[in-house]
Amino acid sequence: MPRYAMLLAPSANRVYADQAGRMSQAELAAFAPALSSDISDIGRNVLGGVEYLTFSAELTPRDVAFLSNMSAAYALFSLVEDDLLRPVELTPLARYDSDLITIPKYAGKTNEQFTKLVLNLTLLASASAPRMLDGGITVCDPLCGRGTTLNQALMYGYDAIGVELDGKDVEAYKLFLQTWLKRKRLKHTAELVPVRRQGKRAARRLEVTMAASKDDHKAGAVQKVTVVQADTTQLDGLLRGGCADVLVADLPYGVAHGSWQEDGGLSRSPLDLLERAVPQWLALLRTGGALGLSWNLKVAKRDLAEDILLANGLDLVPQAELAHRVDQGIERDVLIARKPA
Repeated sequence: MPRYAMLLAPSANRVYADQAGRMSQAELAAFAPALSSDISDIGRNVLGGVEYLTFSAELTPRDVAFLSNMSAAYALFSLVEDDLLRPVELTPLARYDSDLITIPKYAGKTNEQFTKLVLNLTLLASASAPRMLDGGITVCDPLCGRGTTLNQALMYGYDAIGVELDGKDVEAYKLFLQTWLKRKRLKHTAELVPVRRQGKRAARRLEVTMAASKDDHKAGAVQKVTVVQADTTQLDGLLRGGCADVLVADLPYGVAHGSWQEDGGLSRSPLDLLERAVPQWLALLRTGGALGLSWNLKVAKRDLAEDILLANGLDLVPQAELAHRVDQGIERDVLIARKPA
């Protein structure tokens, strides 16, 4: 069976880069159900003094297109005799320039490679996995902050929905996205409007419509971003049910950020938020949709997070070990679950 070697991209975060090889092995295994052939012999090997992610598979052009979107994929080679490398062209989903993801810098921003990894794992666990390359998918981040996950969804050509309680973050995201679109001279509309529930003002909603080119805009091939400024545990009447194919959330780490409790206090544990929010989130998720979570293990044990998802009728998706160190106060893990038919 043909052998391949993937060169992994360097990460701006040194600690994350040190663990990228192990994380990429788990991510590559998750792509297997979407490919036309099995992947085997996944490992890490040093060739010419450089570490590569190696594997065996019978890859079609569409298979290569899938793997082109791995979060750390930098270059792909087929291995020929004597460990010679023959380049294989990668064709990632990149509807916009990469600075849509890399320009925003702010305290608490999640590493872009990790954001893409969690989105990939969630997509691949959902019923939408076969359509990953074809568009028509809606990604929801119910704790979207300043929009890193939303921007990655846009890069893939998807629609995006976010929920964020902090009005300053919503305004900052609107300012960035609008400025970026103007600088790129891309057709778009953007407005922040009030939302009423039962006759009373309940939230604000950012609505953005954009297209990757003038031709796309003329053809009506537009993407939509919706961000609701609201409490993610109180979404009734603010978003329609079944609006998302996948839902991805980076829970508060309990270091610089926490979650507000019903009594007005601030909790360091993301489990308090998760228990109140999951029923609301599930209403947004279509049947066969998947939920991907990341959080800090130092403030919440994995089995307790799993119990909350199981109690709400979700099926846990088996996965390789993904827990990894972020800094002294944060050890991050990933949990994927699927909404059954």
